[in-house]
Amino acid sequence: MVQSRSSPPIHIELTPMQIPEALPGAGLKLTEPESIDSLSSGLLLNPGQPSEMIVCIQNLGDIPLRLNLKVDGDFPTEWCQIGTEGNDIPPRGRMDAVLYFRIPKTFFEDQQAIIPGKKDRLKLDFRSFVTLHLHPDTDREQVYHSKQFGLHIRPWCKYLEFLPVLYREVDFIGRFMKIFEEAYQPVIDSFNTMWANLDPLTAPQELLPFLAYWVAWQVDSTWDTHQQRRLIRRAVELYRWRGTRKGLRLYLHLYTGLPLDEDIPNENDKHISITEPFGDSFILGEAQLGSAILAGGRAFHFVVRLRPEQPNSINENLMRRIIEQEKPAFCSYELFIENG
Repeated sequence: MVQSRSSPPIHIELTPMQIPEALPGAGLKLTEPESIDSLSSGLLLNPGQPSEMIVCIQNLGDIPLRLNLKVDGDFPTEWCQIGTEGNDIPPRGRMDAVLYFRIPKTFFEDQQAIIPGKKDRLKLDFRSFVTLHLHPDTDREQVYHSKQFGLHIRPWCKYLEFLPVLYREVDFIGRFMKIFEEAYQPVIDSFNTMWANLDPLTAPQELLPFLAYWVAWQVDSTWDTHQQRRLIRRAVELYRWRGTRKGLRLYLHLYTGLPLDEDIPNENDKHISITEPFGDSFILGEAQLGSAILAGGRAFHFVVRLRPEQPNSINENLMRRIIEQEKPAFCSYELFIENG
């Protein structure tokens, strides 16, 4: 293997997809000519979020090249994965590769970095470079290195968006503002999501008794949690329509999950059918003995028919208790559960 020192027949261009707004020591006089802060390109890494570096490789020669691409540096190798379009570049051609960087979400919670009295500080800046092995595994193998680029690990801070650009260019300001964000953001997030604690569908289960008491709804242990959430959420609507066909159908719908079928005009065809059995009344000249009913039927009487998809999936005793609770006191009823 030959380590090439002459001008390579290739050109490597690095393009970071996430550029840090500020680098440590920016604007200060650098004592080292090739320190991490002075590198020509840098990639911003936020814990738990992906970052990418685009590598464009151009073949400047007149012969095809076969190569292997690697990434070297003083960072853990498991942080980087390489995506390429192949290993061959035609004469005067080019190939693009992507370096996928991802660091652990708990990078700043590393227990080794926060041990009291430890002298070594948590390292936030790393060196890296791309290594190309041309014609690997042959006697013509050569190795080329790209220019070094920096990997800069910074916590993502939303508060920087409220500052002028001048302050964003100072690395210390970003890390200083992150302290306030970590302190106040949980309170802000709780305030922004307060609505979810007041909605029975999304509130923690421990809050359901409070929400039920708020709307004067009696929690019944025979109802599962999902049914209780739906009943509490629509309790006021049930109160408004109590004693009507619409209110009874809504209550039965919330328990059984059967559709309301509001688009079906014929009451007898609905999954929750509530009908009043009227027949021909006693009309002189038209009534027949044995079939005529005085006043046309039973007064204040209705029939409830439930048509579930699965047999024996409805508690009949509970259905009767719901109907007894929702119907007017002077009404009578019949219940039929048609298991198809």
